[in-house]
Amino acid sequence: MSTWKRAGVSLTAVAVVMGAAGCQDGDGGEKKKAAESSQSAVQSQGEITKVIQAAYKKTSDAKSAKVRMTMTMPAGMEGGGTMEMSGVQGWDPGLLDVTMKGSMLTAGDPDAPSQMRMVMVDDAMYMELGAKQAAEMDGKRWMKLDLKAAAEASGDKELQKQMTGSLENVNQDPAQQLALLLGSPSIKHLGPEKVDGVEAQHYKGTLTFKEMLDANKAFEVLSAEEREKLVANVKKAGIKGYDTEVWVNEDQYPVKMVVGIKMPQGTINMTANYSDYGAAATVQAPPAKDTFDLFEMLKQLEGAGAEGGAGLDG
Repeated sequence: MSTWKRAGVSLTAVAVVMGAAGCQDGDGGEKKKAAESSQSAVQSQGEITKVIQAAYKKTSDAKSAKVRMTMTMPAGMEGGGTMEMSGVQGWDPGLLDVTMKGSMLTAGDPDAPSQMRMVMVDDAMYMELGAKQAAEMDGKRWMKLDLKAAAEASGDKELQKQMTGSLENVNQDPAQQLALLLGSPSIKHLGPEKVDGVEAQHYKGTLTFKEMLDANKAFEVLSAEEREKLVANVKKAGIKGYDTEVWVNEDQYPVKMVVGIKMPQGTINMTANYSDYGAAATVQAPPAKDTFDLFEMLKQLEGAGAEGGAGLDG
């Protein structure tokens, strides 16, 4: 159960990090007032759109980048705490190989590893669960979560829709975040700032949840009725409008994104820094001998329980 809980917390974290749009100020430490720079001229709406469109195209074509992320969730939320991730992300196809650490990972479990590697390839997640878990699983230290296969095997159409949407969200990349920003009717240029020592231009736009939903391809699997229900539930939960921020360098790549979601319990905050766009992202699934499939294991346990029950009845 603790393993499953950690898996759920980790998946939630990755989904939020890779697929959310939100509202959060920059990190302050590297901020400069636009007036302090000779490049402080504010761009027109047309110029802003051109910059973001160009960044979207270059990012889409790059297909991969190194990524460094920090995420915090309010203590009042399940899985609340902090999470740091670093590694490589690829898109088209979706790939991920990151190392994670932080209080969200341990989730109050004293046996949880201090850090965990997560790999995503071929629509399956692999989580390295540490020595203690491996000792309990015949030396197998990787847990596989093939959500799509599990949903298809269930025959549940609604579950399949949910899983498809979840995988789309996890697969989201910087280009899709830029697409969301282009959907903002209030996108503005805040001026130049340095990010990791590199000159970049800072942009920010406001999105309502409905506008984010309309711009996010991950939700195309929902029917009109399901979308309306989702919007209503989000409003009921107290989530307000969204802002999303991006810093674009002179090579037209986003080097930093700051996103967050304001919840009744507090704000989910995420800062992501990107570099090395276009470097070959080689992500491989762990060796089969070191891996156990969670859903296959659950099916076997279910079958063993059914056989045991039949023997008792007899």
